[in-house]
Amino acid sequence: QVQLVESGGGLVQAGGSLRLSCAASGNIFRINAMGWYRQAPGKQRELVAVQGGGWINYADSVKGRFTISRDTAKNTMYLQMNSLKPEDTAAYYCAARLGGTVIDSTLYTYWGQGTQVTVSS
Repeated sequence: QVQLVESGGGLVQAGGSLRLSCAASGNIFRINAMGWYRQAPGKQRELVAVQGGGWINYADSVKGRFTISRDTAKNTMYLQMNSLKPEDTAAYYCAARLGGTVIDSTLYTYWGQGTQVTVSS
């Protein structure tokens, strides 16, 4: 089993920055791919960024503003979010899987509880 715990969400003004963290524990040596997804009220969960096996993929809406990274020594994944916009407001979820890096969120096995990001205009 793998446990994921997100932190770092909050309220920020448009144009501001936040850094989300996802701490992994358990059988983490089996994890290959990790990523961030988000879900706004009334909308479907959508990709933010995924990484694994040397491959990184960002949603078009966050390219150039968000950066995904992973510190294997700390068993932690990060999402640096800059130039935040009101449309970035959502619950952000950390996800992990044992297989290759994919975009489809339904293929991720492990999920955190989510952290809320609210961007005011």
